[in-house]
Amino acid sequence: MNDLIGESRALHYEEPLLWEHEQSDGSGVDLPAPQNTPLRTGQGAREALGLPQLKEPQVLRHFVRLSTKNFSIDHGFFPLGSCTMKHNPRLNEKMARLSGFAGIHPLQPACTVPGALEVMYQLQNWLGELTGLRGVCLTPAAGAHGELAGLMTIRRAHEQNGQGHRKVILCPDSAHGTNPATAAMCGYDLRVIPTKENGCVSLDAFREALGDGHDVAGMMVTNPNTCGLFERDIAACAELLHAAGGYFYCDGANFNALVGRVRPADFGVDVMHINLHKTFSTPHGGGGPGSGPICVAESLRPYLPVPCVVKTEAGYKLETREDRPDSFGRLKGFQGQFGMFVRALTYMLSHGADGLRQVSGDAVLNANYILAKLREDYDAPFGDRTCMHEALLTDKIQKESGVTTLDIAKTLIEYGMHPMTIYFPLVVNGAMLIEPTETEGKETLDRFIAVMQKIAADVRAGEGEIFHAMPQSAPRRRLDEVKAARNPVLRCSC
Repeated sequence: MNDLIGESRALHYEEPLLWEHEQSDGSGVDLPAPQNTPLRTGQGAREALGLPQLKEPQVLRHFVRLSTKNFSIDHGFFPLGSCTMKHNPRLNEKMARLSGFAGIHPLQPACTVPGALEVMYQLQNWLGELTGLRGVCLTPAAGAHGELAGLMTIRRAHEQNGQGHRKVILCPDSAHGTNPATAAMCGYDLRVIPTKENGCVSLDAFREALGDGHDVAGMMVTNPNTCGLFERDIAACAELLHAAGGYFYCDGANFNALVGRVRPADFGVDVMHINLHKTFSTPHGGGGPGSGPICVAESLRPYLPVPCVVKTEAGYKLETREDRPDSFGRLKGFQGQFGMFVRALTYMLSHGADGLRQVSGDAVLNANYILAKLREDYDAPFGDRTCMHEALLTDKIQKESGVTTLDIAKTLIEYGMHPMTIYFPLVVNGAMLIEPTETEGKETLDRFIAVMQKIAADVRAGEGEIFHAMPQSAPRRRLDEVKAARNPVLRCSC
């Protein structure tokens, strides 16, 4: 009897795997096996797939119930540092669903979609204006893809200019992991620049890494960096790099801290990718797809991937390799994630230049508000400086009582909040990287601060043991993450 009743209560579902459901005597689709029909694939007869035999309502309800377990930005606060999980205005979605945009296909002749090409052209212009880098390609399908496109553009420029011997990329030890991975994929060797105790790259450390610069193709730096700080010496580093013949690639992940106020070109950037979800509010992750356009200085425009959208006397058109023969070629099929272009341009037009300036101001204000309220309860390794769009704390104080960053993160789940980024950047032990974003109001921030202060107060009161069992009210409790990592269950044995 209890097995039939199960553990589901009200809207709290205990949802087994599909294979664990009671199997039906029929399935949602029941077709007779084809008779006298030869295989056309050139392969042998396919064996039974072993899929669970369930009726259509069972399958539908299974996935709908699973979807209610997902935490999203529409559920609650999502302070994921260095990932900018912020509200996606519904106006963006309304525009992306206009039939003239939602119903087009990338194989249509360009002459049938002039409006779509104009959207792309306007987005290119906005990105060029905001960054000061006038060469813009919208093709890359994600931020890391934009990094790849940027370094391939740099490599093409060096090769075309007789500098193909440059095989080294400089990169701080605090960089996003995709930076060194991208450099390696492009065939470059990595030379690490150590960050100072203040979380930034020093001019002396950069000079040492640069050397005489004869083998350096460029540097990859995130600014503001992954400690949430603005690199104060970055313009001087860029000047030294340019004098040595290298290019400055800026990871644009944190552009929402600068947009409308600082143009990256003005502190020496030559190439930059833009995460449209992070700065211009297109959906992130499973709500995507991603989009990572790149912007380059005028000198690098000839080497960008094709196509870009250009305006001619006859109207808008997509470039080809014949239009720009020095391009390194096509990066991917088709022209990028068009639905994200519509959303991003809608966000820009609805804010205007003054609104985008307020975006970056609010992002920085919110992060500093959290830092100011929590620096007495938690260790703030760079708390003597104003942070940018994200605040960095550590578990140094709480760890003395046996409470770790992981315990604090799991406790936030108990209070209905997504945890911040934990244990990153790697240059800080026990890191908690908190990005409230510009879209959260003071009420949300105050509740988050209150929860964090309560955790700190309970630890001081000697009640730290309770945090090892958090969360208690989530659909799934605390996992043995070490065991899961060492002995993963990769397939169902049901």
